[in-house]
This record gives sequence, C-alpha cells and structure tokens, in this order.
Amino acid sequence: MVDVKFEDQAQLQLLDQDEEEEDCFESIDKLISQGINAGDVKKLQDAGIYTCNGLMMHTKKNLTGIKGLSEAKVDKICEAVEKVVSMGYVTGSDLLTKRKQVVKITTGSQALDELLGGGIETASLTEAYGEFRSGKTQLAHTLCVSTQLPIHMHGGNGKVAYIDTEGTFRPDRIVPIAERFGMDAGAVLDNIIYARAYTYEHQYNLLLGLAAKMAEEPFRLLILDSIIALFRVDFTGRGELADRQQKLGQMLSRITKIAEEFNVAVYMTNQVIADPGGGVFISDPKKPAGGHVLAHASTIRMMLRKGKGEQRVAKIIDAPNLAEGEAIFQISPGGIVDAKD
Repeated sequence: MVDVKFEDQAQLQLLDQDEEEEDCFESIDKLISQGINAGDVKKLQDAGIYTCNGLMMHTKKNLTGIKGLSEAKVDKICEAVEKVVSMGYVTGSDLLTKRKQVVKITTGSQALDELLGGGIETASLTEAYGEFRSGKTQLAHTLCVSTQLPIHMHGGNGKVAYIDTEGTFRPDRIVPIAERFGMDAGAVLDNIIYARAYTYEHQYNLLLGLAAKMAEEPFRLLILDSIIALFRVDFTGRGELADRQQKLGQMLSRITKIAEEFNVAVYMTNQVIADPGGGVFISDPKKPAGGHVLAHASTIRMMLRKGKGEQRVAKIIDAPNLAEGEAIFQISPGGIVDAKD
C-alpha cells in the first residue's frame, strides 16, 4: 500500500520539476528566434496557445481566425514551428522511449491500480461512469492528493486542475486524505486549482485558459467532474442532439490535446442513462451518457458500481492495452483504499 508517511518531500519536489518539463513541450517564445514577430507570438498566447506542440494541433483555418493573423502570417508561423518541433513519422523504438515519460498515478487502492495497469496514466483520458454513489467523485478527491506524491511513491509529483460542473468538490474532504498519505493538507490544497463551470461554453473556456497555467507550472492531473452534465442541461431534446455531440466532440478534442501536449493525466466522470434497448435479459440496462463521441475519445473506459457497504466494484470496459477485468475497492475517510475481506 502507499500509506507511507513522509514530511515535505512532495511539496519540495513540485518546485524542482521545471527541468524535467522541458522534454515535454517547446515554449511558443522559441518562434521569435525563428523570425516570428513578438507581437504575433503574443496574439497566439492571447488565443490560448502557449507551446509549439499546441500550435501544431491547430488547423490553419483556426489560426487565421485569430484577430490580426493573416494567411501569409499563419503560413510563416507554421513553417517556423516545423523547424522547432518535428510532428512527422517516428519509429516504434522512438515511441517506446517517449512512452517512458508516461507517469502512472496511484488511485490509493492496489487492486484498482493493478486493474489500470499501474494507476491513472498521463497523456491519456480515463473515464469513469456509474450511478450516483458509485465512487466516481471519491476517486477524484483521492487523485487530487495522490497526484502530488513523489514519483517513487507512485504519485505524479505535480499539481492538479479540477473543473467541477456539478458542485461536488469538497476541500474539507481533501484534509483527511492528505493526512492518510502523511502530507500537509494546506500545501496539498494550495497545489489544486479549482473552477466551477455553469455552462458548457464556460467549461470550454476554462480549458482554453489552462494552457497558460500548464506552460508555467508542473501539472500532472486534470479532473472533469463530470464531463457530460452541462451538455445534458444546455442541449435539450432530439432536435439539439447533433449540435450537442459536435460541441462535445470539440471539447473532448481540446482535452485530448491538453493531455498529450503537457503529459497530464485526465480523469473524467460520466453519468449513466437508462437504455430502453437493453432488453429484459440484461439485469442492469444502463449505459454511459455521451454516445459514441465520448466512447471513442476515452482512452480507458471504466464502469463503477456499488458493492456491499462501502465497497465498490470497478470494471474495465475499454482500453488499448488492458485486459477486461474487475477490482474491488473501498471508500474510507482517507479516500480510496483496498477492500477489507
């Protein structure tokens, strides 16, 4: 288990991580040395683009939509970026080396970590769906703390960004979880940045603003609790379904780019809906909200359900490198722990 006591290691290590971060992305400022006007670089930053890697994830059509950037300027910027960052083919060996930068963050439960292949993975989107009280938000609170553990203690040695769409984040819940891991609760809370989103547009704008923070400080986790709630409120009826899915797809694309650009883990919670087509032979005819758009965007899809008492069951539904399986964990005052027999 990871309930190991230590003093200020995690907080001190968070301050020393800038050197490692340089391997992850190239700052947009490097374009100035390639002959790009500093004013044009500032326009890119105002549009939420802070790294060369992030710039390569935008289409020319998007870039020409930025006020003050003509097609000629965009072409020149794209040429300059290609000199700084290579976004072409690489060998499988190169990719394997790059995968060594991926960090696996403990959930607090060894059984759940093993199910996930070591924990919540950076540069990936992990989705947890289930009914209310299935442990989705409790896992989010535990990850807020475990992400700040040093790497050698199965943490992420980084800060946490939390976008809350349902008003379920509780800072007082963080305190006993931090104490369980032997960490200073005040320092842990200082390393969590929190925003309450009220509309899907607000939620998207909060994501755009994250790039500036992640380019400056060592973040390792982005939590969206939940990803779908505001879309279900802001778009109603079948007539708006196509528009909803398109906007959801754009948001998920932005989240994927953040995960890969800054090598952060993304943990999203999702709600379930009744599945009238489930049939009488299915004991629990519920399915995750968000349809195929959300299903395809998630790297790892996990279903949570209630067990007996405080026990919860996690099941891998879809993952590129994990076998389907189940794990039992428990909710305790100190967060997610292994289930007691």
